[in-house]
Order: sequence, then structure tokens, then C-alpha cells
Amino acid sequence: MRNSRSLTQESLAERSDLSVDAIRRIERGAFSPSLDTLGKLSVGLDVSLKTLFHSFDLERADGVAEICDFLACRSGSELKLAWRVLQAMFDER
Repeated sequence: MRNSRSLTQESLAERSDLSVDAIRRIERGAFSPSLDTLGKLSVGLDVSLKTLFHSFDLERADGVAEICDFLACRSGSELKLAWRVLQAMFDER
């Protein structure tokens, strides 16, 4: 997920308020992160914990869940605009 967002280990560490060493150890599977650490990772990756766990479970990023995470923090008017854009993109007229 870090790579798909074009983040370095250093930038993810900074965004997550974790050490670079912690990011490296997590990626290598050298230790099991605590729930607090997973929460920080989800903030750094800008996804919900649900999406973070789901992507680990499937061993791939779930695009629908990521879109939902992105839209979850948007205002009502932004959601309406996004919906209109999606409808226009996939209108089969």
C-alpha cells in the first residue's frame, strides 16, 4: 500500500508519527505492530483500519474501500459532485 501511494519508508514514518525503523520492521514482518501502531499507519496511509486490514487479508488494495475512505471525509456538496461525476463517466447512453 505504501508503494502504491508512492511513499518512501521515511515519508510514511513521518506521516504516521513512527520511526523509519518501525516501518522497516513491519514491512519485513520482523514484529507484530500494536493496535496503536496500526492506527498510526492507517493515518499515514490515509485509509481506515478496516481498509488496512482488508488489504492485508486480500494481499492487495481494495479499490472500493479506498474510494469509500476518501469520500467519508467529504462534505455533502462534495459527495453530490462526486456522484454526478461518476454518473457522467459511466453513463451508457
